[in-house]
Amino acid sequence: MNITRDCLDALLHPSARQDVLTRAHHRAFIAPRLLGSLAALGAFPLYITMRGAPTAAEVAAFAWLITPILLSWFLSRTGRCEAAYALSSLASAGLMLTVAVSTGGLESFAAIWLVMIPLEAALSGSRRVVAFASGLALACAALLIVLGQFASLPVPDPTLRSLCMAFGVISGALYAAGLAFSAVSLARTGVSLLHVGEDRYRLLARNMSDVISRHHRNGSVQFISPAAEAMLGSPTSRLLGHGLFERVHVADRPAYLTALSNAACGDDEHSVEFRVRRDGSRGIEGGLSNSIDFIWVEMRCRPLRRTSNATTSPEAGVVAVMRDVTDRKAQEQALDLARTAAEQADASKSRFLATMSHELRMPLNAIIGFSEMIVQEDALMLNAARRKEYAQLINDSGQHLLAVVNGILDMSKMESGGFAISPEPFMPRATLLNCCNLLALKARENGIDLVIRANEDLPCMTGDPRAFKQIVLNLVSNAIKFTERGGAVTVSAALEGPRIVLRVGDTGVGIAADDLKRVGDPFFQAGKTYRRRHEGTGLGLSIVKGLVELHAGEMTMHSKVNEGTTVTVALPLAFTPPMHQPSSNIATLKPAVRSVSPDQIHQVKKSA
Repeated sequence: MNITRDCLDALLHPSARQDVLTRAHHRAFIAPRLLGSLAALGAFPLYITMRGAPTAAEVAAFAWLITPILLSWFLSRTGRCEAAYALSSLASAGLMLTVAVSTGGLESFAAIWLVMIPLEAALSGSRRVVAFASGLALACAALLIVLGQFASLPVPDPTLRSLCMAFGVISGALYAAGLAFSAVSLARTGVSLLHVGEDRYRLLARNMSDVISRHHRNGSVQFISPAAEAMLGSPTSRLLGHGLFERVHVADRPAYLTALSNAACGDDEHSVEFRVRRDGSRGIEGGLSNSIDFIWVEMRCRPLRRTSNATTSPEAGVVAVMRDVTDRKAQEQALDLARTAAEQADASKSRFLATMSHELRMPLNAIIGFSEMIVQEDALMLNAARRKEYAQLINDSGQHLLAVVNGILDMSKMESGGFAISPEPFMPRATLLNCCNLLALKARENGIDLVIRANEDLPCMTGDPRAFKQIVLNLVSNAIKFTERGGAVTVSAALEGPRIVLRVGDTGVGIAADDLKRVGDPFFQAGKTYRRRHEGTGLGLSIVKGLVELHAGEMTMHSKVNEGTTVTVALPLAFTPPMHQPSSNIATLKPAVRSVSPDQIHQVKKSA
C-alpha cells in the first residue's frame, strides 16, 4: 500500500505536494482513472473472445479508454485540478453518448453512466465544475431523447440486451462505490486537517502567557483563550459576554471601550493599559485565598481581518492580545519614587546650604567680631565689665552654634537608625510644666499668651524623658516663634486609652496645604527660604517626628493659613524598646555645664 502511494505521489504536480488536502484531491483523480483504464484494456481481449471480431465502433470505444490516462498526465503536468475534472466530464460524456447511441439510446446500459458524470465532478470541490458536468449530462440525455423520438437509433440485439444491461448496472454500481470511497477519503482528510489545525492553534493558545480574545465593538467577549484563567483566576466561561468588562476598573472602563470601538471602526492597531480585577490570588503556601486585587493589563487590539471579499458589516469584530504588565508598572512606579526621592534630596541639599549659610554665619560672625574686640582691648579701652559682656556673648554664640550642630547630628543619627532611646519611668505632667516655664519668658516678651492644660492625674509613663522634653520644647518654641503678638499658644496633655496625647496649638500664621505635606522633612521651612521672617534650621519638626517614631507614636498636623496650627503627638503610656538597638558612630557634642539665662539666645541674635 505504501509502495502504491509513493508511486502516486511521484506522479503529482509539485504544487500539490505541499498541501495535504490538495494532494488528496489529486490522488483521488489519478488513481481510479489509471486503474480503470488498465482494467478496461485488460478486459478487451476477454470481450473479443466472447463477442468475436469487434466492430469499428467497439474498437473506438475501447480506444477511448486511453483518455483517462491522458487526463492523469495532464493533471500531473499542470496541476490544474478543476480543468482536469472538466475535461474528464467531457470525455466521459462523449464516451457514454457514443455507446448509448450505438446500443439503443436511453434504453442502453450506457445511459445509466450519465448519472456518474456530475457525481465524479463533485470530487473536484468546485461548483463550476459540478454545474458544467451536470449540464453536460443533461445535454447528452436530451440528445438521446431527441434521437429516440426520430427513430434514428439502431435496434439493439435482444440476446445481448440483458447481458449489457447487467454489465452496465454492475459496472456503474462499482464505479459509484469507488466515487463514494473517494468522497469519504477526502472528507476524512479534510476533517483530519481541521482537527490538526484546531489542535495546533489550541496548543498555541493554551501555552501562550498572553491572552488572545475576540470582542464585539461594544466590548463583549466572544472568545478568550485559556490563558485568561491563569491571569485573572477565573474560568473563561465567566469572562464571556460582559464578564471581562465587569472586571475592568471603573476608572479605566471608558478607555477600554474607546480602544475597542476605535479598532472596530478603523484599520489601525490601538493599545490601551487598564486595571482588571483578579480573583483567588495564590499565597506563599500555594493555597487559594479570597483576596481580590487589581492587576495592570496592556491590550493591543485591531480589527478582525476577513478572508472573504464580502463587505465589512457594522458588526465587525476585534481581536485583542492582553498581557500582564503589573511588574512593569511597579518598576515604573519605583523609578518615579526614586526620581522623586532624588529630587527631594537635591532640594534638601539646597535648603541645607541656604539654611546653614545663615544659621552658621550669624554666631560665627558674633564670635569673630567680639573676640577681635577683646584682642584689641587696649586700643578700644575696654573695661572689665565690657570684656565680660563680650565674653558672655561669645559663649552664647558658641552655645547657639553647638545647638545647631547637635540638631544636625541628632537628625543624622535618627535617619541612620542609631539614635539610642533610654526608657525609664517619669511624670509627663511635671516635665511638660518645666518645659513651658522655660519658654514662658519668651512668650511674654513676644506678647503671646501661653496656656497650659494638663490634668493633675496624668499617670506615670515609661519612655525617654530627655526625648519627651525635646519634643515639648521644639513644639512650643515653634508655636511661639510663628505666632504674632497678641496671639495665644495652648499646650494640653491628656490620657486617651493606652496613650498620652500631647496637643500644641497656636493662632499664628499657619501653613499652606502644599507645604503641610512636606513639613517634617529635614531643613524644610514653609514659604520661601530667602523670604523667611524667623530664624531656624528647619530641623525642629524633623527631630520631633523622628523621636515620636522612635517611641512608636504618631504625629499629626492640622493647619490653615492665617488661622493657626495644631500639632498632635500620641505616645504609648508604656514604651518597650526593641531588643537590639542599632549603634551609631555619630556622637552628640555636649556643652559645658553652666547657668543659662532665658533671654541669652535673644540677646545673641540682637547683638549679632
